[in-house]
Amino acid sequence: MIEIGHICKTFGDRDKFVALDDITLSIPRGEITALLGPSGSGKTTLLRIIAGLETPDSGTIHFFGEDATYKQTKDRKVGFVFQHYALFKHMSVFENVAFGLKIRPKALRPSKEEIRAKVMKLLSMVQLASMANRLPSELSGGQKQRVALARALAVEPRVLLLDEPFGALDAKVRQELRRWLRFLHDKIHITSVFVTHDQEEALEVSDSIVILNKGKIEQVGTPEAVYDNPANPFVYSFLGNVNLFHARLEKGTLRLDTEEPGGKEPVLSDPGKAGVSLFVRPHDVGISLSNQNKLGIQAKIISHRLLGSRVRVELKTVSGEKALEADLDKKQWNDIKQANPEFVYLQFSATKIYSADEVWSDYRI
Repeated sequence: MIEIGHICKTFGDRDKFVALDDITLSIPRGEITALLGPSGSGKTTLLRIIAGLETPDSGTIHFFGEDATYKQTKDRKVGFVFQHYALFKHMSVFENVAFGLKIRPKALRPSKEEIRAKVMKLLSMVQLASMANRLPSELSGGQKQRVALARALAVEPRVLLLDEPFGALDAKVRQELRRWLRFLHDKIHITSVFVTHDQEEALEVSDSIVILNKGKIEQVGTPEAVYDNPANPFVYSFLGNVNLFHARLEKGTLRLDTEEPGGKEPVLSDPGKAGVSLFVRPHDVGISLSNQNKLGIQAKIISHRLLGSRVRVELKTVSGEKALEADLDKKQWNDIKQANPEFVYLQFSATKIYSADEVWSDYRI
């Protein structure tokens, strides 16, 4: 386990920028942990401090019970995979992977036969054994990244660190490598930490996700926990598309900013709260052609676009002119399109309601 205690880091002398503000975190042994957040959130700085490439202003880092706060990178036994591969252009694939083994002190250096056997085993693991003699210029982006990963694993690190490992690749290759990395990790179970700003990537690959914002940790949990039970509005908004409604409470009744005169809203349990925000994801927005229960929000369809097997529909509420999105399957969308209604009615199958400083509750509307 990696234990990070009260890490702080600032940059600049006069106009100081707080990159990390009192970060305390436990990274489980043998799992993949994603550091997720927007640009400037501190995720790369934290990764570099774990690697020993940056020194914290204060705080401690322990690797598996040993204080590593001021150890040099070479003494931490970490493998590092960069976004842009950082392969040696004049070396073959085999030589790139073998490099870390060949530069070890003579007393610790394996024999040529041992190095060859180990490198070929790693290249086989990353499915590149047949390309051992090629130069990096002869490889695709995905193949280069797999070589970089094999090179990082060759030195038998205790911790594998990956900085936006798929950021330079096109969408299809990224998806393939995400699945491949998860498969590889399940075989070797090395403690891994990777930085990403891609929410889908973090949700698909990691065992746990650390969500950072402005140098602070917003939430830590499994992909299911952070997606289904976001700790605050920032986490909810950051993890996928979301519709936001401002709402108020009057005499125990929630009134959205789309309310029509005489419309009915669900009665909630705490009439003392006011000025709340209601979040709903597009796949939780249902569209009906009628308003039988009188609880639907009247809206008009503005546009739509195909998203593979789903259709993303943009709508505007009639009373509040609030723009929002709904995700439908193709059959439902075709039925609506065939009816060609002037108006439709929206209901929410799941929402999250927040007051200014806390998660309030889940409601169906």
